[in-house]
Amino acid sequence: MSVSIAVLKLPDFRRLWLSRSLGLMALMAQAVVIGWQVYAITGDPLMLGLVGLVEAVPAIGCALFAGHIVDHSRPYRVYHICLGILCLNTLGLWLFAGGVIAMPESTILVALYVGVFISGIARSFIMPASFTLLPQIVARNQLSSAAGWLSSGFEIATIGGPAIAGLLFGFGGPHIAWLMPVILFLIATGNFFFISPKTKQYKLNREREPAWKSIKGGWRYILDHPVLLSVMVLDMFAVLFGGAIAMLPAYANEVLQVGPEGLGFLRAAPAIGAITMAIFLALHPFRVIRARTLLLAVAGFGLAIIGFGLSKIFWLSIVFLALSGVCDAVSVVMRSTLVQLLTTDAVRGRVSSVNSMFIVSSNEIGAFESGVAARFLGLVPSVVFGGAMCLVVVAATAGLSKKFRRTEIETTIP
Repeated sequence: MSVSIAVLKLPDFRRLWLSRSLGLMALMAQAVVIGWQVYAITGDPLMLGLVGLVEAVPAIGCALFAGHIVDHSRPYRVYHICLGILCLNTLGLWLFAGGVIAMPESTILVALYVGVFISGIARSFIMPASFTLLPQIVARNQLSSAAGWLSSGFEIATIGGPAIAGLLFGFGGPHIAWLMPVILFLIATGNFFFISPKTKQYKLNREREPAWKSIKGGWRYILDHPVLLSVMVLDMFAVLFGGAIAMLPAYANEVLQVGPEGLGFLRAAPAIGAITMAIFLALHPFRVIRARTLLLAVAGFGLAIIGFGLSKIFWLSIVFLALSGVCDAVSVVMRSTLVQLLTTDAVRGRVSSVNSMFIVSSNEIGAFESGVAARFLGLVPSVVFGGAMCLVVVAATAGLSKKFRRTEIETTIP
């Protein structure tokens, strides 16, 4: 049986895949609803960017402590608790922002930002917990394929969540749209309860150590592995400047004029290309991870963002966003596999937490950067500028780190 199919035969991997995919779909749906409501209330792209900053602050602030907790606790328990918190948080947003309880727009806006803040805290713990669980479920030679399947689940969530949420919002309003993430989180939380007792009880570090010492050990491990650090830095700065997703509500309204229904499809468009590539990579996993291929994928992402920024045609915008998804899928699978292969079990939670800081910085703070750039440069120039800066980051990384550029790591060693 091929490695790409064998990983799907593992019940715990299927449980992890399903709960992770449904949870991500709920978050993606939630992002569309929040984005549209914030823009409808304020009409200000900077306020859209502020959504990302509000989520990034707690996610980054809690990340290092989260890694310490995961490395000294049962990752399953941390993951499951976080799913429950996200479920309750979304239920509260349905009540306060979904119109179940009548509230003025100013209060709804506050409720949206509070919900985003709580979500950021939960996500800071859930990411290292998921990262730590994966190698306990699959073997080393299955990690690349598992990364592909997990990425495909992410892309399915990215397609389904925004598209369905946008349609529900357009035809039923926030009351109906907010029910979607509530139901998805309920299913994800319930499904994860049935993972095997062996995975539930896994705990590597039985002896606790002071948090400061534990966190310092995680950073020391990353600094001692320059390839690991280069992967994280490349992702952070490339996506920091190249992220146009936060501005899509403004693009849908001002540039393309397609409404909330069109916004859902714009949000889903990158995943149309990404899911195809992710499934391909899951079925044909990398035997060798080459940094040069990673650099080319990130450069392709930047070029696609420039094309999207210049487009004024709805279908062409979707094509460019889909191409950005193709490149991003290659980058995601390669980066996640590299980080897993280069990290030992003893520090997985802490290394993943640092990695999550870079990811959150690139995505959520990148959203804030996009909002600020849109305010001062204009909507279209800000996106084009971001794509161009992504290319600059790739060129700088390739030029400054010869060791990283020449990195090749086999994934098939048992």
